[in-house]
Amino acid sequence: MINRVEELKEAALSAAAAAGDEAALEDVRVAYLGRKGRLTEVLSNLGGVPAAERPAIGQAGNRAKQEIGAAIAERAGFLSDSRLEALAETEAIDITFPAPPLRRGHAHVLSQVRRQLEVIFERIGYSVEEGPEIETDWYNFEALNLPKGHASRDVQDSFFLDPGEETVLRTHTSNVQIRGMERIGQPPIYIVAPGRVYRRENLDATHLAGFMQLEGLAVDQGLTVGDLKGTLLYLVQSLFGPQRQVRMRPHHFGYTEPSFEFDTICGRCLGKGCRSCGQEGWLETGGCGMVHPQVLRNGGIDPERYTGYAWGFGIERIAMLEYDVEDLRLFYENDLRFNRQF
Repeated sequence: MINRVEELKEAALSAAAAAGDEAALEDVRVAYLGRKGRLTEVLSNLGGVPAAERPAIGQAGNRAKQEIGAAIAERAGFLSDSRLEALAETEAIDITFPAPPLRRGHAHVLSQVRRQLEVIFERIGYSVEEGPEIETDWYNFEALNLPKGHASRDVQDSFFLDPGEETVLRTHTSNVQIRGMERIGQPPIYIVAPGRVYRRENLDATHLAGFMQLEGLAVDQGLTVGDLKGTLLYLVQSLFGPQRQVRMRPHHFGYTEPSFEFDTICGRCLGKGCRSCGQEGWLETGGCGMVHPQVLRNGGIDPERYTGYAWGFGIERIAMLEYDVEDLRLFYENDLRFNRQF
């Protein structure tokens, strides 16, 4: 029987080598290795062979199967390569040739960070509020306790759209504070307002004339500076990890009293001082404070009954801290080498 196995193996190898196409090669495989193939049929009759001879015949059969399978695979590769070469010579387009993988797009890094920030605050009950980018002087300035002639307006250097300076490209998303209070009505109010803002700036690595900002507002009974700091700490640790801390420094904003700037401890040195933080140990992150009573009144809320706090920061600033980007302009230059990293 071993001789019969060897004869079938040699016949199968010759048939495989002579196969002219994939269909003929498949016929060879079925004829010898299929469920009813010649070699399969021979090996299925081992029961009638003396027990002492069975191991040798079984080993010979397995070797034959492996050699025939390898020969068929090698011939299949040769036939495929030959077919593709022939098509390349005779056809401009081979519709059977595997297409190159498509490069998939994805959300821009700033859109990713914006959504990340929204989700962080949605987890603790905040809702996302939006407002117009072209705003009236009332919502952008006066309702926020920044009357005409106020010194802070000089700092903002706004893009006014009319000679009377009554319409402006908003300089912050704080305009949504008043609109949000008007829409929602009486507290509790917990909202975040992401969006684009515009200021006259000299363009450099940390300043742009148009950028993105996220403003947060909470109005309820009994809110304190402690609640404000806890919210900022929750934000920073959700973004950067539990080891990161927040500090608040006194500052001045017309629409909050008291007002603060808040910093995040440097992620590289954890407060020891390094090149990333200019040896300070802390990185400036944004502004915050308790909502000024007049702002609450302008939003239709009684400051004797309710208190509130607000904060704001550039979304680009958070992206720079999160991904260690040193130049703000990279986010807007549409360089695919940069965008594909995120």
